[in-house]
Amino acid sequence: MIRDVSASYRRALAETVQHYAGWRPDPATIDALKGEGRWNNDWDASLELLRRHGHTPLPQRQALVEVFSRHYFGGDPHGDPALWQGFIGQEPLLVDASLFTWLSHAQVAWGFVSGAEPPSARYVLEQRLGLEQPPLLAMGDAPDKPDPTGLLRLAAQLAEAPLGLASSPPVLYLGDTVADVLTVVRAQRQLPEQPLLALGVAPPHLRSDPAALRRYEASLLEAGADAVIPSTQALPKRLERLLASLSAPSR
Repeated sequence: MIRDVSASYRRALAETVQHYAGWRPDPATIDALKGEGRWNNDWDASLELLRRHGHTPLPQRQALVEVFSRHYFGGDPHGDPALWQGFIGQEPLLVDASLFTWLSHAQVAWGFVSGAEPPSARYVLEQRLGLEQPPLLAMGDAPDKPDPTGLLRLAAQLAEAPLGLASSPPVLYLGDTVADVLTVVRAQRQLPEQPLLALGVAPPHLRSDPAALRRYEASLLEAGADAVIPSTQALPKRLERLLASLSAPSR
């Protein structure tokens, strides 16, 4: 998890639902929906919340996307980010570039499989974090998670070799949703010989509610996460332990 989206993507989702239904889903409702592992795409999540709330007729998807983008980008998504006036400007970063410097020095290849629109993902990674052309598969580059296509494609690109061989390096994916964890679980089913690890981290907005945090972390573990860490910045401290777990019997 690279950024806190509680006041950006999550807020745009809530505002979009309110725009159509006059009802605003609270964070717990959105968390519960995300916990089902099927609604990684916030446009589809918005439509699903409208459907469950009984709103009819449902808006056309493209019309909803435009409403969502007005809230999130507040300008042309493909235009100059300096002109964006939307919620994207309210995304605290949860890591800095030193994490990726550490990974590179540790000879760990890294990249991103993101459900965000490409302009949003590139803006955060390149302009805010200062990463130079980072390996990235964003929305539209592969099927939405939990389909593992994007993860396996990027992992093979980073490994510079086919996956699933005895010589294939282990692959670790860090995510903050059940869909992220299920992406790894489904990748394991496709390539049972490939060492794959799912690492979970709860969104930061849950840290003020210990009970909700415990429930969320439990849902990640129940979905199949190999471990849950308190923050993305904690990754270096856990990496060696997680990789060592590959020698244990698979679950």
